[in-house]
Amino acid sequence: MESITGLKNNEKKSLFNLGVREKTILSILAFGFFFIAILIWGSFIKADNLYVDLPNKFQTPSLSHLFGTDWVGRDMLTRTIKGLSLSMKIGLLATLTSTIIAIILGIIGPTFGRRVDAVVTWFIDLVLSVPHTLIIILISMAAGGGLKGIVMGVSLTHWTSLTRIIRAEVMQVKEADYTKIAKNFGKSNLYIAKNHILPHIIPQLLVGIVLIFPHAILHEASVTFLGFGLQSHEPAIGIILSEAMKYLTSGKWWLAFFPGLSLVLVSMMVDNMGKKIGKLIDPKTAYN
Repeated sequence: MESITGLKNNEKKSLFNLGVREKTILSILAFGFFFIAILIWGSFIKADNLYVDLPNKFQTPSLSHLFGTDWVGRDMLTRTIKGLSLSMKIGLLATLTSTIIAIILGIIGPTFGRRVDAVVTWFIDLVLSVPHTLIIILISMAAGGGLKGIVMGVSLTHWTSLTRIIRAEVMQVKEADYTKIAKNFGKSNLYIAKNHILPHIIPQLLVGIVLIFPHAILHEASVTFLGFGLQSHEPAIGIILSEAMKYLTSGKWWLAFFPGLSLVLVSMMVDNMGKKIGKLIDPKTAYN
């Protein structure tokens, strides 16, 4: 009986005494579940859920309205979730576009000769020489503003750092023996890039993709807050914060506090998830 009891206690302890790798995987899954839940919740919120209720305007946070209500009685929790969902969708689209650009430029630069690499490097330095917010505003205005403009602005400005990382990895792989042997056997640059370089950069690419996302949604929110992004009728976090500024001096703190806090928390969670994925992929830290 004592031995059976001891085995049960050991099993219970083993469930709670997880290793670093297991804890990292569980935290990534938790972040992913929270992320998907916000996207789904926000997608199911329709215009009817954001109805005007003037008798209940400027309600402070309570059990009936956890985030309070705004100046026309709309529930701030509903508006915040809808705004986060929209910002996250824009961030996902921008991340996907930036990743494609980074892969193309990061691989063709070192692979297709010095002249092509010099052009890619010059283009990276050119984009980095202009402040992100300014270039997003310029692209957004040139594209006509609105949803299309902000998506294009964010998508075309967040590929530079990932391109540099991919380019450095490609240059390292290019000097490897197996790459030189493939070149001596007459394999084309396209074949080497597809079969030898691309599989090698997948870990760095995965981490880079996750880390682009928080920057994308923060820049979208900031440009929209300044009035150069989404239109005023869109339920975006930047719009909510911009409208809330009119009422902060009269003590309506919840109008900006909860939407701003939610945006920062989502950005920090995704950034933390990217760092954990980096630790999980790196053999030096995966089992420590």
